[in-house]
Amino acid sequence: MGETTTIKTDDGQFSAYVARPSRSKAPAIVVIQEIFGVNAVMRGVCDELAAAGFLAVCPDLFWRIEPGIDITDQSEAEWKKAFELYNAFDVDAGVKDIAATIDHVRGLPESTGKVGAVGFCLGGLLAFLTATRTDSDASVSFYGVGIEKNLVEADKLGHPLLMHIAEQDQFVPKEAQALIISQLKNHPQIAIHTYPGRDHAFARIGGENYDASDAKLANGRTLAFFKQHLEA
Repeated sequence: MGETTTIKTDDGQFSAYVARPSRSKAPAIVVIQEIFGVNAVMRGVCDELAAAGFLAVCPDLFWRIEPGIDITDQSEAEWKKAFELYNAFDVDAGVKDIAATIDHVRGLPESTGKVGAVGFCLGGLLAFLTATRTDSDASVSFYGVGIEKNLVEADKLGHPLLMHIAEQDQFVPKEAQALIISQLKNHPQIAIHTYPGRDHAFARIGGENYDASDAKLANGRTLAFFKQHLEA
């Protein structure tokens, strides 16, 4: 069971969900939300990372619009609300908030100082930008939306990035996927895995497109990646 903490920035302060591992000192992972806020799915991701030995923190990135968003993907009204939030969201400000979260976590006494990031959907784009714009030690992007519009940012990448791409992603057209892969596949810091037959959010437990087998595969690759780059 996690807890809530407050992260302060020059623009104001926002809350974050924190899940702690059993060990007293651990590397940390910033969990970057989908368009549904810091909800049960994101808290569950944090709890699973904590069980695997990481200090996991999920910041409320919608705080500038409406603090405390916690909705699901189970109703039409919630989807409408989620897309309203998505359309109002300032990506650049969000990355700055992630950077502030990384700085906050890195300075905690229970942190080893190594901090990674993992994001899903909107968070998948933000994880890519976190890898290029912050000092995250290792980042993972799950089915990020809009990455193809930001590929030039890869030139700034200084730390490892792992990407999971759903081949039937309804929000990332085949042309966009092809562009992402062709532009990034030979980058020395980037590893890309594609998942045939999978649609967007195939790793979201309880979601319409959830696939237990490929979710387990992607999550296993993610955990191995973090162990390699954050525990060395």
